[in-house]
Amino acid sequence: MNVRFFALFAGVFCITLAVITQGVLPFVEPSSRTTRVTSVVRTDFGQLKWTVSEATDYTEQQRRGRNIYLREGCWYCHSQFVRPVTGEIRRWGPVSEAGEYAYDVPHLLGTRRIGPDLTRVGLKYSDEWHLAHFYNPRMLVPDSIMAPYRGLFHEPDAAVRIVDDGTGNRTLERTEVTQGLFDFDSQQAIQLTPNAYGLLFVPLKARERKPIILTPNDEYTGETVSIAAETESVAALVSYVQKLGMNRGKWRDLFEPQSLEVMDATMPRSEEWIAYGKEVYERRCIGCHGAKGDGNGPAATFMFNQRPRDFTSAVFKFRLTKEPLPTDGDMLRTITRGIRGTAMPPWYELPLNDRLAVIQYIKYELAVDRSDPASPYAFFVEEPPGPPLYIGRPPAPSQTMLDRGKEVWQVAKCWECHGQGGKGDGEKAAGLKDDLGFATVPADLTSGQFKSGPAVEDIFRTITTGLSGTPMPSYRDSLPDEDRWALSYFVVALSAYKDPLSLQPLSIKKEARAALNDLELVADKPERAYVPDPSVPASGPPAPPGEEQAPAGG
Repeated sequence: MNVRFFALFAGVFCITLAVITQGVLPFVEPSSRTTRVTSVVRTDFGQLKWTVSEATDYTEQQRRGRNIYLREGCWYCHSQFVRPVTGEIRRWGPVSEAGEYAYDVPHLLGTRRIGPDLTRVGLKYSDEWHLAHFYNPRMLVPDSIMAPYRGLFHEPDAAVRIVDDGTGNRTLERTEVTQGLFDFDSQQAIQLTPNAYGLLFVPLKARERKPIILTPNDEYTGETVSIAAETESVAALVSYVQKLGMNRGKWRDLFEPQSLEVMDATMPRSEEWIAYGKEVYERRCIGCHGAKGDGNGPAATFMFNQRPRDFTSAVFKFRLTKEPLPTDGDMLRTITRGIRGTAMPPWYELPLNDRLAVIQYIKYELAVDRSDPASPYAFFVEEPPGPPLYIGRPPAPSQTMLDRGKEVWQVAKCWECHGQGGKGDGEKAAGLKDDLGFATVPADLTSGQFKSGPAVEDIFRTITTGLSGTPMPSYRDSLPDEDRWALSYFVVALSAYKDPLSLQPLSIKKEARAALNDLELVADKPERAYVPDPSVPASGPPAPPGEEQAPAGG
């Protein structure tokens, strides 16, 4: 026997062991086939509670995406397992449970962990972020070692000309390629914006629409574009990634590391901190927000639903001040939490000093009007933020308050944009634009993906201040505090007992719903999750896709 024999024996042994543990044991070990998990649900009164529920299988599209994930070797570098140690829990989320892997054969637990663990990645990023990331990871993370997966996109060889469509708009030249990507005769249009380098992302939803090339702020001034079109394969891969961790429900809304709440925190200007903030910005932010901070980074073309923030105009949506500019505390909260449902991820993993430094860079270097080079206007110097508004403790929720909130919803005409059911399909929804001239879509409030935060206090803050730069106004002067609190509770209740990924009503027992609605029930941790009585039959299957669920109090 020699070294080669031992190496061969060790290789065969390891392969056999892997087949047994990954392929055989999952079929014979009962605990690997349980579908029981603990998950977070939002109650009718806006509370977030842990409860015992059942994991769901992959959809056909998600399963196809999982096969692509395996085929492309993603599992070589990315693990899918949160171990019960403090570092992992605070970085990734709740400890993994056996029920989460009921439909995984083989298991993709992994051990190398060269890339981030993906167990809890579902809905951490938007679909658009993932599309940009798969096309070129270094557009978003310059120091990433992940390979681009441009082969999953359709990229025509020849550039396509931008032409006038005869109605005052710009569109793409009709060619054999573009006619396969768009319906030029459709009555519905889709607005697309190339990045500064002439790359134009084309989503699948464009197939039934005519293209409008929208560059209201000269985001691109060239005459031709290169196309990167979404395919069914990359859409399936994104769908699979978004499923990961979502059997645990709305757990992220209770995730303490990104639940930063700060009223005010202001640092004196420091040139050293500004210089360091520039380094942080170029490592973490430049891909979307651009080198100039104008929201036109190389990945911005993929964000066709909502453009990245243009810092140069000093218009910030999320604040707790009467004046338009936010405090350092407001910006720190936004960076830490991220903006749910958009390509802006939470950055709680960044050291606090990095977050504070990048705020200095944004305030004093990017939020500057340089239209007159001889006299630049620094907004945060000339118009410093005023004192923060005070938000008191929310009143206790009740059915009476939800009923009042429903009345305020009608009086304030929230339905004109958000629709009667809160799905963002109101009669004024189509055609809304932000201050920069881009289309803006009212939030689907039934999704529970609240941009400013998941708590009723976050909704109250948004209703109070409005969202600067968008059609969402402030109701601070038009609605008294008690009406704004009632409306806030009504808004959060629109997403009660909804699956955060499919947006379908959860199949939950009537008695369990009543128990979870009990304001005195404490279920703030997985180990203290509410356990429904298994002998009580469920109230019925989830409603079919598209069917309205009556809001609480309705």
